[in-house]
Amino acid sequence: MTRRETMIRRRREERAEESGSAGAADGHRYQMRQRLLSIGDDYWIENERGERVFKVDGKALRVRQTLIFEDAHGRELCKIQERMLRIKDSMEIEGPGGDRVAMVKKALITPLRDRWVVRVADGPDLEVQGNILDHEYHIGDGRDRVAEVSKNWFRVRDTYGVEVAPGQNDAVILAVTAAIDQMAHPAR
Repeated sequence: MTRRETMIRRRREERAEESGSAGAADGHRYQMRQRLLSIGDDYWIENERGERVFKVDGKALRVRQTLIFEDAHGRELCKIQERMLRIKDSMEIEGPGGDRVAMVKKALITPLRDRWVVRVADGPDLEVQGNILDHEYHIGDGRDRVAEVSKNWFRVRDTYGVEVAPGQNDAVILAVTAAIDQMAHPAR
């Protein structure tokens, strides 16, 4: 393992500890269920035991799309905001202090499948590939799979699962997933 890889792994572990989500041996699986009729697109993210662990609070009446990502106790973990005046769709994920955590962008040329790029501030860039509209895609950092998204895990309409690999910051990966969902399904 190179020095850079060691630093990246250590930083991931620190971020996971900060968010209170140091992964289990087989990762964590979450259920994202969006309530389409709620004002401002608020919805809860549940863990594999059905417990509400994160809330995505869509802010209505704003000039640009804004989502506040909170833990179960209402503490803001990050803010997801649409970046205006850009050539391609993008949303920025900011930490509670306003620092950039990640930037999610749609790739300009995607011949067969949807492709997105996530520029992570303190880690390797992530690539998102698959069928975004049908919630069947994966997030990876080069050769390693960081998370997998699948609608096939649940039978409830507008519900899909996100499985986050061990050692990842679950909150950031779920925020990336929420940002992609917001950009890919703008009519919601």
